[in-house]
Amino acid sequence: MLAETDVVIVGGGLAGLAAARRLHRAGVPWRLLEARDRLGGRVATDAVDGYLLDRGFQVLNTAYPRLGTLLDVDRLRLGYFTAGVLVRKDDRLIRLVNPLREPAGGPGSVLAGVGTLLDRLRFAGLAAGCAALPAGRLLTAPETTTEVALRRAGLSGAFIEELVRPFLSGVFIDRELETSSRVLAMVLRSFARGRNGLPAEGMAALPRAIAGPLPADLVDLETPVAEVAPRRVRTQAGDIRCRAVVVAVDPPAAAALLPTLATVRMHSYTTYYHSTGQAPLDEPILLVDGDRRELIANTVVVTRAVPSYAPAGRHLVATSVVGPTPPPEPAVRAELARLYGRSTSDWTHLTTVRVPEALPAAPPPQGRLRKPVALGDGLFVAGDHRDSPSIQGALASGWRAAGAVLASLRAIGPGEPHD
Repeated sequence: MLAETDVVIVGGGLAGLAAARRLHRAGVPWRLLEARDRLGGRVATDAVDGYLLDRGFQVLNTAYPRLGTLLDVDRLRLGYFTAGVLVRKDDRLIRLVNPLREPAGGPGSVLAGVGTLLDRLRFAGLAAGCAALPAGRLLTAPETTTEVALRRAGLSGAFIEELVRPFLSGVFIDRELETSSRVLAMVLRSFARGRNGLPAEGMAALPRAIAGPLPADLVDLETPVAEVAPRRVRTQAGDIRCRAVVVAVDPPAAAALLPTLATVRMHSYTTYYHSTGQAPLDEPILLVDGDRRELIANTVVVTRAVPSYAPAGRHLVATSVVGPTPPPEPAVRAELARLYGRSTSDWTHLTTVRVPEALPAAPPPQGRLRKPVALGDGLFVAGDHRDSPSIQGALASGWRAAGAVLASLRAIGPGEPHD
């Protein structure tokens, strides 16, 4: 049977949902097809025995511009992390915080024992400049890799290795810091302007909130797409004829459906979840390894920010490792004992979540971080591989793709789908 609509959206992740919201707001008939039994794409949460286990540790930044267009962030009931990091260096835990967020902690950060005083002042100045300058200026600055940009900012090798590399490797899932300096600038801008947190009901609450206003009968779950072509989408249940197709799936799946797309390299990482009755830290702050062991990117006591992530009387610790080959859990547990400075022998290993295609790589050149979404012949593409590799990038690209669809349909004029 051949069904019809104006726009078919392939993929129910953040990009596809953002596209659906814009089309729905514009009153354009649409239909969304998702292969899984849920919406959200790479953003998902499993509820297991009273724990909320996100499929890979992620955070939501309140400064992402597209969030306010799509949902009321307050309804997510975010629990927030400290705007800073703890650095394990030898037998010390050194606390460095954003003085704009925590003025009382600023003097301690300036005097902290990571890098030199000049390093810390230069890094603070780099972040402040990214927060203050217009986004357009940041996206037209000379582009290089993140590591080169940090060295050009005057940061010492010790400061980069002891603080910046372990911290940013968890953000970009890129220990080599090959990510574009323009992505770095936008990330520092968001961190300086917003707060990082998690929804009380897990990260899956984000796609649920975005999808909330959409009519359920226009969303088809467990409907994999076999083929897309101009004005036609093929599924196992039959073909859908349409005026435009938005492909909003992960880069490998997008390349399979749209062979003209360039191959996108993906970064992988693994999150280890542990439960403990006694939290190893009293603060919701990210802990990184300044001793250059390069095994763990970061670890955090999630329940210090969001108690609802664990049953009463228990704490949830999330630990992230970058790279395609995750180490065995006992090795991670041993490193956690060193980082937190206390025994982890009584911790319970809940699960290990491996995300082999977590974020698209974004080496230079990335230009203005906006790759074309209109491919011609009524075909469009969306996803964080068309924008910045982030939640904001996925939402922005989906919104932008829907805008391109609307412009195309206006140019074509009203009419039925046609062959």
